Amino acid sequence: MPSPTPEGKHARTMTLEAFADTIVPGEKRSPDDRAIAGATTGGGAVQAGVIELIEWDATGLAEGLDGFASALDAHAHAYAGEQGLTLDEDVPPFVALPFEHRTALVQRLTLPGHPEKALWVSLALFSNMAFDSAAHMHTADAIAQGHPGLIALGIEKPGADGLWRFDEYTYGRPLARLHPDTTPSGSPA
Repeated sequence: MPSPTPEGKHARTMTLEAFADTIVPGEKRSPDDRAIAGATTGGGAVQAGVIELIEWDATGLAEGLDGFASALDAHAHAYAGEQGLTLDEDVPPFVALPFEHRTALVQRLTLPGHPEKALWVSLALFSNMAFDSAAHMHTADAIAQGHPGLIALGIEKPGADGLWRFDEYTYGRPLARLHPDTTPSGSPA
């Protein structure tokens, strides 16, 4: 399959960003940002690096992204027709949908019984993964760069040596007594 033109890649990116923003909303990057609806404040999946994650060969999605975007835009066009919506032709159809209609369409595509459910759920999972874990980055780098998802989850910065240490037990107490034959390294005797 030939590589998309710069205009095609930009349209594909906008569509995929709009989908990810529907899953984990964020604030607009600028007043003229059309991909991000601005449904909330703070960073969402797009600011968390969803495009970098799904374009990473390790995800297994990179080869199919043109198809994802084309199919999503086709669904958006059909949905707009059903709803009597007029779409702005300056942006891809899914991007042109108002946020509440993006949400309704994604809900429809991910409902049990939809023939393409597995495809859309996988893309939704990667949108969450970009936000929740910064899977495409080293955690220390993500935190240093202000990754919005890791900050929202309260992930602390590592120590100066790059290691995380936890001075207190999770529950504020040991969960069990050590077996009397446990060695100083924590191994059973």
